[in-house]
Formats: sequence, structure tokens, C-alpha cells
Amino acid sequence: MRFEPGRLIVHRNVRRGRIGWARTARVVSDDDRGLLLWVPRDAPVASEVTEAGLGMRAVPFTEWISSSYGLATGRWDGPSVLKFLPAGAAHSVWWFRDAHDRFATWYVNLEEPGVRWDDGTLAGVDMVDQDLDVLVRPDRSWEWKDEEEFAERLAFPDHYWVPDPDAVRAEGKRVIALAEAGEFPFDGTWCDFTPPSDWLVPDELPPGWDRPPVR
Repeated sequence: MRFEPGRLIVHRNVRRGRIGWARTARVVSDDDRGLLLWVPRDAPVASEVTEAGLGMRAVPFTEWISSSYGLATGRWDGPSVLKFLPAGAAHSVWWFRDAHDRFATWYVNLEEPGVRWDDGTLAGVDMVDQDLDVLVRPDRSWEWKDEEEFAERLAFPDHYWVPDPDAVRAEGKRVIALAEAGEFPFDGTWCDFTPPSDWLVPDELPPGWDRPPVR
């Protein structure tokens, strides 16, 4: 399944069969290397929250797993971000930008490989975010991100969605080696990407964005 450049799709994170978050994105390219997505500033998004309106990172995991949930809609509240989902890989790479929309840093999001779906009028890709991440600076120095959250959640295997933490770390180390060597996608590719001027930001999430996950 390939998506046409310019198509509006939904990129979704799935937690134990529930939508954790959803973001509208435009397809930049889709080829043998993988899927490249553009999430513009103010893009419509949704995130899972507790009955008190708090996101998962705002509460201890013990409280999160005992709560009931809903999906709150909103807007992408940071600079635009480019996301690359390498074909079959257990990670994605995000190009973060600064307040002036200039490239700032790479962000390696460790995740189960995405599964695509296409309903005709709407398409998307569902993945499982494995929480541990790697920040890669422009000089290719790096650091692990969210290690404390990762460790906290691993203590609850009956509720957590990461069955093999060693595999997650091994994938991170593999991508770190690419970054240290300055190999694709850490070779400057897409750092100066500019979206077409006719890519308008939609007013709201498209109908069907909350369809059942395929993961």
C-alpha cells in the first residue's frame, strides 16, 4: 500500500488497542525507503486524556492505568515537524524545528513498525510508541530521552505495551550508530524541506479519524 504525495492522512499511536494520539499529516513521499510525512504547525490533533483531562505524561503510570479515558481534540502546538517512517523499521525519525521553522534537531521515536490502512476517503498509519527515544543534535551528539518514564512503565507488565525492552534499546543503539556515522537520514537530507504553498492546514480532524485501530 502506497500513499500519493500530498494526500492528507492520519498518523496514530495505539496503546493496547486504543488510540493514544492522532495527528493529521501530509504525505511528502512514499517509496522503497519509507513514508515521509509533514505535520504543520496548528494541525488538528487528538490525544487520550483521563476523566480529569490529563494526558498520560501528566500523571503517575499507576494512576493512568486505573483511569477511564477519552480523546480530546486540539492543535499541534509546536513548530512544524517532518516524520520519516523507514520501511519495516521499529523507529521513526522526526526533524524538529525551532520557533522560526529552521531545523533544530533529529528525534528518534522508537516504536513498533506502522501498519497502514486505507478506507478510500481517509487513510492512515497506526504504530505503537515504545516511549524510549533518542535526541540527536545537529553535530550528531545524542542522548536517550524518557528513560525514567520507560522504567516506570516497565514495572507494570500487565498494563504496559512494551513486551521486550531489550529489543527497544537495541533498535535505539542501531540508529545511534547511523547518526554517529552521519549516514542517512542523519546526513542533512530534508533539513531544509519546504512544503508546497498549496498545502493548507485543515480546520479539523477528517471524518473517520477515530476508526478502530488496525494494530
